[in-house]
Amino acid sequence: MKERKDVGRLTLNEVENPRAMEKPEEGRFKQYFVRLFGKYDFRNEKDFLRFARWLILILLLLMEVLILWGNGIDLLEAKDVWGMVGLSTCVAVLTVSFSLQLFSNRDGKIRIVLYGLDGLSVYGMLFLVGGTLPLLVFIIVLTGFYINLGKFRISLAVFGISMSVYGMVYSLQLLMRAPQKIEFFGIFLDAFGVTLALAVHFVVVHIALAFYHQFLRLNKALRELDDSKAELEKAYAVVAEVTALEERQRIAKDIHDTAGHSITTVIMQTEAAKRIIESNPDEAKNKIIAANLQAKHALEELRDSVHILSGSTKNQTLKTALLGIIHESTDGTGIKIRWEIEDVIVSEAKYRFLCNTLKEGISNGLRHGGATAFWFELKTEGKEIFFLLSDNGTGFEGEIKTGFGLTSMRDRARALGGDVRFSGEKDEGFEIQLTIPTDGGEEI
Repeated sequence: MKERKDVGRLTLNEVENPRAMEKPEEGRFKQYFVRLFGKYDFRNEKDFLRFARWLILILLLLMEVLILWGNGIDLLEAKDVWGMVGLSTCVAVLTVSFSLQLFSNRDGKIRIVLYGLDGLSVYGMLFLVGGTLPLLVFIIVLTGFYINLGKFRISLAVFGISMSVYGMVYSLQLLMRAPQKIEFFGIFLDAFGVTLALAVHFVVVHIALAFYHQFLRLNKALRELDDSKAELEKAYAVVAEVTALEERQRIAKDIHDTAGHSITTVIMQTEAAKRIIESNPDEAKNKIIAANLQAKHALEELRDSVHILSGSTKNQTLKTALLGIIHESTDGTGIKIRWEIEDVIVSEAKYRFLCNTLKEGISNGLRHGGATAFWFELKTEGKEIFFLLSDNGTGFEGEIKTGFGLTSMRDRARALGGDVRFSGEKDEGFEIQLTIPTDGGEEI
């Protein structure tokens, strides 16, 4: 029962995560390492160099402790006090000078002095004790040199000088310890092994640094790509907003040109019917019937505008569509429209624009100019389509004031690569001259 009671006291986290029941000692080293080095971001070169310097210093201290522990005991047992003092001095000087040249921002002269103290300390250590551990210390110090120097040519010069001095120190050590027992073949093998180790170390360090710098360049390129992507997304959002605005303006203009024209025709027919309803009831009835048909046609035009904006294509030619607009405008209204139209093949955008322009021109002539007759011409001249619509209305005096319809007409003509001109005089009518490139020209 006691065991069941203990099991019943398990926390929800322990039940859902069995690892929570593992010994707390497991993973402590990993957690300590993360707390100690997790703050470094290797994508930042300064953080990487700071981490590398700390790691090199820790390895150096570890090697120095091992050297003092192993060789210091031997020196004390041999009562070699001066050897112990010399070794301790070399270790202390190397620790201080190496730390300063790794982490302090000293000028060039002081840094050269620190490099010299590092070299003297390492060579003194090699001379006093020899063996593998001092060689590892020598390699660690060279690693710090290579990282701090950065430039390959300077590092190569340091490598050559270090090898030369190391050879002299090694030879001097052999001569002072046992000159009568020197074996030249063994010396050659040792020198070759040390040279190979230092050369491999030099190559590996610089390959690693080259890979790291390549990683930094790639990471920078990725950041720039991310920034470019963000900028493109912003630009796309702006373009989408502008496109939506243009589409709303186009919808407004299509409704204005199509339904507005038809409703204007209905008004003209009903006004004419009102004037003659008493004197000529039959004619008035015909005009009302025509107005009714025109109103129904206005609804159809609104539906056509929706289909056009949704991307549907026209089945009839441009000439047929323009003649249909002319007939709709003359049937039952009493106005006359003479025309001369070439059968031009155009894109859907130009098709819709030319039809809407004709509707807008006729509607404006009827509403604002009181026109009763129009002349319409559409033809190609070279690589341009020429559109002309003139009326016998009241025209205008002074500077023309363009409303929504005429302004939209001019803007759309320029968007299609063409231009439009409005002209007229008082009691001399109004004229629209439009040119746009054929489908071989520029189009938006």
